[in-house]
Amino acid sequence: MRVLAAMSGGVDSAVAAARAVDAGHEVVGVHLALSAKPGTLRTGSRGCCTIEDSRDARRAADILGIPFYVWDFAERFTEDVIESFVGEYAAGRTPNPCVTCNEKIKFEALLDKAMALGFDAVATGHYARLSIVDGVPELRRSADEGKDQSYVLASLTPEQLRHSLFPLGDSHKSDVRAEAERRELAVARKPDSHDICFIPDGDTKKFLERKLGERPGDLVDAETGAVLGRHTGVHGFTIGQRKGLGLEQPAPDGRPRYVLSLEPVSGTVKVGPAERLAVREIHADRPVWPGEHPIEGPTECVVQVRAHGGTAEAVAEAGDGAETVRIQLREPLRGVAPGQVVVLYRPEPAGDLVLGSAKITATA
Repeated sequence: MRVLAAMSGGVDSAVAAARAVDAGHEVVGVHLALSAKPGTLRTGSRGCCTIEDSRDARRAADILGIPFYVWDFAERFTEDVIESFVGEYAAGRTPNPCVTCNEKIKFEALLDKAMALGFDAVATGHYARLSIVDGVPELRRSADEGKDQSYVLASLTPEQLRHSLFPLGDSHKSDVRAEAERRELAVARKPDSHDICFIPDGDTKKFLERKLGERPGDLVDAETGAVLGRHTGVHGFTIGQRKGLGLEQPAPDGRPRYVLSLEPVSGTVKVGPAERLAVREIHADRPVWPGEHPIEGPTECVVQVRAHGGTAEAVAEAGDGAETVRIQLREPLRGVAPGQVVVLYRPEPAGDLVLGSAKITATA
């Protein structure tokens, strides 16, 4: 096959490209320039898409002996990922920009261009297992549970998965780094990027304030209705947040308060005790079914609501012509917020097969 290897400049994508070469594919490396100011988006292990990353990717491609190109997707990334991220927070929702980036950039914009140029598939350094059984994709958790990225890939369509390769799915991160050392790849010990790549200092609140300005409102005790303080914008909060609330007075019972809900129109942030964070029912829309077919009737599953952690056994059922999903949790979850993605996994036998994903609209 002709394979386009997406090379971020990190160790995972470099080894994924190397394995695609070893598998006998005709491989071309490409680095995505996602920032209009590439010199400003890396601080140690924070950020990405710098000139340094581009050069690291090029050096890896040279060692592998494959052609290498840099494609400028900065405008598309700004529009589809950054502006979407800001808009979701302004609306009181909690987005996952990595999911959006995979949907809109790596497996839409990049894959579309690759297919137009005659490539058969795109290979990335994601940790997830993918197989095609009788033409139907099966996306599963990675062998390395600590690095598993099936959650951020679960929104990919069956057609996108048919043209995707995840060569690291059966590996552990320690083995990938050891392999990079053996291959004499300079990125073997390069730190993993973490947090949000376009917010390299990790201060999401400050980033959103620069974008949205101040939108003052009240911090309200959800149980008593008492105003406990003021804030500069609902975009500075997430459901389940405890620290940095800026309460001007303690709650009547003296117990810690957590963010329970965000109301962007009125500017109200409601806070309350931890037990009121418990969610037993999730409503979601815009479902994607990687295996092509929606779930039928009440379906036992394990749901995950964050990239790492936030799992519970549940019963899910599709509605409205499979355009919505209602999920009853067998045990409550905390910190579940509209805007997050919920991913459904088959509970047995291994509990690692992705059944589908959807965007959370409400909880109860």
